[in-house]
Amino acid sequence: MEAADLTDAERDKLLTATRSRTARVADVRRAKLILMLEEGQSRDTIMQRLECDSRFISRWSSRFLSERLAGMYARHPGRAPKQPPAKLEARVLNYTLRRKPSDGSTHWSSYKLSAELGDVSVSAVQRIWRKHNVRAQRLDRHMVSNDPDFETKAADVIGLYLNPPAHAVVFCVDEKTTIQALDRKDRMLPLSPGRAESHGFEYKRNGTLSLFAALNTATGQVLGKTAARHTSEQFVAFLTDIVASQCERQEIHVICDNVSSHKTQRVRDFLVRHGNVRMHFTPTYSSWLNQVENWFSRIERDVITRGVFTSVKDLGRKLMRYIREHNKNPKPIKWKYDDPSTRIRHESGSSLWQQRSSNVQCPMSNVQCRDFSVRRAEKDHGAAPTKCG
Repeated sequence: MEAADLTDAERDKLLTATRSRTARVADVRRAKLILMLEEGQSRDTIMQRLECDSRFISRWSSRFLSERLAGMYARHPGRAPKQPPAKLEARVLNYTLRRKPSDGSTHWSSYKLSAELGDVSVSAVQRIWRKHNVRAQRLDRHMVSNDPDFETKAADVIGLYLNPPAHAVVFCVDEKTTIQALDRKDRMLPLSPGRAESHGFEYKRNGTLSLFAALNTATGQVLGKTAARHTSEQFVAFLTDIVASQCERQEIHVICDNVSSHKTQRVRDFLVRHGNVRMHFTPTYSSWLNQVENWFSRIERDVITRGVFTSVKDLGRKLMRYIREHNKNPKPIKWKYDDPSTRIRHESGSSLWQQRSSNVQCPMSNVQCRDFSVRRAEKDHGAAPTKCG
């Protein structure tokens, strides 16, 4: 075998390749071969250490002598992935979308479908699913409203978000009921490298608390109040606090859901006494249109889920502290209309809206809706309000 006569630059390049942890195995073998030839090692030694045959040595040594480092790369062009025919794609999609596994499972996996079909490989099933954006392992959730006036009510609410009346304030109001003050019987194991924070499995109930919250859609600030119960009387008392927090005769729009405590005679009497307060109700089973639900999800994640509360008073203090800290740097929620293809359609052609739980994000909330909702943004909300101050 002819000596390679390596230059310093070539030797450094080959040594770097042999020490790399990210280089391809085939490239490392070729680099080792040239270095071993340069050292004058015998063919048998090279074949034993590199686990190769004489053809491998002859091919790459001659190519290096003729082309140097530029010739140390494989020239096999390979082939494009085999594309399944349309008939096979239709068969796989038909099984995926219209049938269930024979073992009683609720959904397909690529391995189960491959075994069911018999003559289709797992990789072929995965390619077909990827091509047609089929994700059998995923499960999304949606909420469908049966309110016959859904479009009118939803447009009314979203119109307040997009184009609120001048000199008026818009509040999203709701209550988070029966928040449990849970204390852990065993001590908590703190977060440490390689180990997540751990709570004891057993817990102690110390009572429940309800949280009333009003989110200012323009500023993102939250007015909060805790109560032992969530009756209509407590709701009216909270509305009174909202009115007291604003300038006198300030026009106030309140968005809330259809729970019974929001529609009692006591609430109607309150609205008669306060002509500047107007109530707007979300459609039935569509409380996700209320922006305060987004904020409730934050306080649930940040305070309640992993919290340890020694008493109901302790729970109330921690909830109100979170609200105070939130109001130091509030951010309003921005809404946009996105992806009408996710709209649920009935066989009759009528459409309903859906809100996917994965789309509820902060600070951007995506609501799938139709173009009619922009009409509410152009609709007059009533008489011109009195300017505060």
